[in-house]
Amino acid sequence: MDPEKIKRMESASNASIPLKRIAYFLCFLSVLLLTEGKKPTKPKCPALCTCSKDNALCENARSIPRSVPPDVISLSFVRSGFTEILEGSFILTPSLQLLLFTSNSFDVISDDAFIGLPHLEYLSLANNNLQTLPKDIFKGLDSLTNVDLRGNSFNCDCKLKWLVEWLDTTNATVEEIYCENPPEYKKRKIRSLSSKDFDCIITEFAASQLLPYQSLSIDTFTYMNDEYVVIAQPFTGKCIFLEWDHVEKTFRNYDNITGTSTVVCKPIVIETQLYVIVAQLFGGSHIYKRDSFANKFIKIQDIEILKIRKPNDIETFKIENNWYFVVADSSKAGFTTVYKWNGNGFYSHQSLHQWYRDTDVEYLEIARTPQTVRTPHLILSSSSQRPVIYQWNKSTKLFANQTDIPNMEDVYAVKHFTVKGDVYICLTRFIGDSKVMKWGGSSFVDVQRMPSRGSMVFQPLQINNYQYAILGSDYSFTQVYNWDAEKAKFVKFQELNIQAPRSFTHVSINKHNFLFASSFKGRTQIYTHVIVDLSA
Repeated sequence: MDPEKIKRMESASNASIPLKRIAYFLCFLSVLLLTEGKKPTKPKCPALCTCSKDNALCENARSIPRSVPPDVISLSFVRSGFTEILEGSFILTPSLQLLLFTSNSFDVISDDAFIGLPHLEYLSLANNNLQTLPKDIFKGLDSLTNVDLRGNSFNCDCKLKWLVEWLDTTNATVEEIYCENPPEYKKRKIRSLSSKDFDCIITEFAASQLLPYQSLSIDTFTYMNDEYVVIAQPFTGKCIFLEWDHVEKTFRNYDNITGTSTVVCKPIVIETQLYVIVAQLFGGSHIYKRDSFANKFIKIQDIEILKIRKPNDIETFKIENNWYFVVADSSKAGFTTVYKWNGNGFYSHQSLHQWYRDTDVEYLEIARTPQTVRTPHLILSSSSQRPVIYQWNKSTKLFANQTDIPNMEDVYAVKHFTVKGDVYICLTRFIGDSKVMKWGGSSFVDVQRMPSRGSMVFQPLQINNYQYAILGSDYSFTQVYNWDAEKAKFVKFQELNIQAPRSFTHVSINKHNFLFASSFKGRTQIYTHVIVDLSA
């Protein structure tokens, strides 16, 4: 080392430097003096390896050598004592062109196990008892021309979907390989599979937020380009409105309407004005209007108490550009009644199904034949008789009694959904089996029975392309079913623990999907709909 350089370094040091730091400096200086001018030694042939001019063969090696002689371009491992090929295992041997593993048994091969091999042309992992391969195993191997994966026991599941796609796009020559599992793919060429053969997307409802109150009905609506949720609280008598907090990523209170024994809070937006129909067991039911200037809800109308004595459900709908809502009344002396908007308020348009103690009303559109136009219908569920179907008469502008649903006594509620244009209904029964039925052109026909005890809600709902049906129970876990397109029926999907559920509502905000679950005896729960790609 240059003496002048050493002198400058010494003069720069402070006389008050602690002795320990001086000792470190002297040690570093001595290492520099001892190594100056010496050439680095060439790596020797690793232990348990045999090396020739350009080849190294390692048999029974306990680990992957960190370095090999620089002339070696071919490295082979046979019957190795290690079971893992970790990330960057060959980062210090970038000149390798051929890499072979034979008759080994690996538990783990990391995604970036072969990173740093830009010149690698041939890679053999044949006969190593492999069941799968990591997705990025060939990442960065731009010079690869041949790959041998024969003699392994590949499990052709979602974790290997990427390999099927890679085989279609790679320019490397790959010897034919076969599936060992699952049984339906045994001995099948992996190259013959396609991405469609792998069902790798799964979903679930994950607990997201608990609201500290009981609830009955839950509805969602769009107002002034924002999404809101309104929840009926029977014991506090409130309609609680929630909005999405974009910062905290949770639902927070927006406003409320205070009443008495509230059972339904039904929003309806007409043009740009928000109205809320508040159904109460005591004190009458009312209609509120959102005053945007005062920024609060104002009561604008009372609903006639002689007809609506014990409201249980409300549906809103639009026919021929006219807005309506219908209230199902469950009292002995009440009338299920349809109300129509007249520009200033809602007035009684038609009373139907009086004195039958209706528990639920569902609006839907069905057609007699595939060629005919769908017409509006109402289905009323009652504790005293089978569900009754009413059809809209275009001439009289009224609903007329059409028929009932046979062999379905004691139905508490009916909710509908569509699959590929076909109309289905979910019928809830507190005692006996709940049902799924399909519209056959003149009547509903049986599709599926669901064992149910203590059920008061069987709610179908669609999230993106997924069709679900959720069967609640007062005595057991809530069952979530997913629609199986091939079987054309629901299959069990997930269980949720909810106390006395009464409604399930899908809420979509900022491309996030939530499931609100009301609870008559516990806390209201919010779940997030999670989509997982098992092939990722």
